[in-house]
Amino acid sequence: MMQFRNLQQQYEVLKPQMDRAIQSACAKADFISGHEVKELEQQLAEYVGVKHCITCANGTDALTLALKAWGVGPGDAVFVPDFTFFSSGECPAVVGATPIFVDVDEATFNIDPARLEQAILEIQREGELRPKVVVAVDLFGLPADYEAITKICEKYGLLLLEDGAQGFGGTQNGRRVCSFGDISTTSFFPAKPLGCYGDGGAIFTNNDEWDALTRSYAVHGKSGEDKYNNVRIGLNSRLDTVQAAVLQVKLKAFIDYELEAVNQAARWYDAKLQGKNMRLPVIPEGRTSSWAQYTVQLPEGSDRAALQAKLKEQGIPTMVYYAKPMHLQGAFAGTRSAKADCPVTERLCRTVLSLPMHPYLTEELVSAVAEKLD
Repeated sequence: MMQFRNLQQQYEVLKPQMDRAIQSACAKADFISGHEVKELEQQLAEYVGVKHCITCANGTDALTLALKAWGVGPGDAVFVPDFTFFSSGECPAVVGATPIFVDVDEATFNIDPARLEQAILEIQREGELRPKVVVAVDLFGLPADYEAITKICEKYGLLLLEDGAQGFGGTQNGRRVCSFGDISTTSFFPAKPLGCYGDGGAIFTNNDEWDALTRSYAVHGKSGEDKYNNVRIGLNSRLDTVQAAVLQVKLKAFIDYELEAVNQAARWYDAKLQGKNMRLPVIPEGRTSSWAQYTVQLPEGSDRAALQAKLKEQGIPTMVYYAKPMHLQGAFAGTRSAKADCPVTERLCRTVLSLPMHPYLTEELVSAVAEKLD
């Protein structure tokens, strides 16, 4: 059966380097905060083009740590796209803030800048919450419209938190994902564009104070000088040394050929799906995607479940990201967060379908998928 994201094949290709890296980390028995972690942070910061990288236990913690560094909490409004993974809205709620869900652009799946400004003005008119942060998600690998979003944040005095969990490796006007936010974050969940062999995450910033704060919050709120002097309430959120060693091997492959390979796979899909009764992904001028997913939109009213079942019978896996808008999630029922007008998101949740996508797809495999999509 075809793999949706072929991590087994990736391991087979990288096996010699990967086994050496893991064995080396294990032989040194320096499992927590070993030198591979520090090396990886330097490599990631250099690749992204920012001053600081702070690794942590997962992408969800990365978002939470950024919000804690900014002191975000009760009474604060955090603007989040309605069409995204749950953690983008969960993390503001965890620190006591109120997620305000904003509709997305139908073509790019990313937060709609015009709807964002409308949401900010609405919260200002209501007067009950303080507009504080915008969470911009680089969904499916594509950077959000940072030219427009940054202007809005500057206009209204808001902090910009870039959730680059799906977009690592993408670019906009020559700048890489995870360099656009006042703080940016990513996830190293195995299926992400750059993933490890477990959970992991990272935070990026050019701000020295926020670097120090997130490092403190990530290790039980410890003082920089004395790990047994805890000066704030934090988390236990560190990237293991073995995972850092895995990521060093994967980062090299990602830079050397994987990123170009997924873009080639996307070009094959674009060519072979032309003329099919579906809407293909759009990459605006000046942006590149890291293709965490290749997501099409089926016609409204299509029997998506039947199509998925038919493809599954023929050995072709598919996924639906995401089937329910954020504002309709049960966790937000009865709260201010549930009061969102997001018709584009609701339509996308009914029509999107993600196809197999990874750096080891061949043109023959892409053709096989395309032929079955009637």
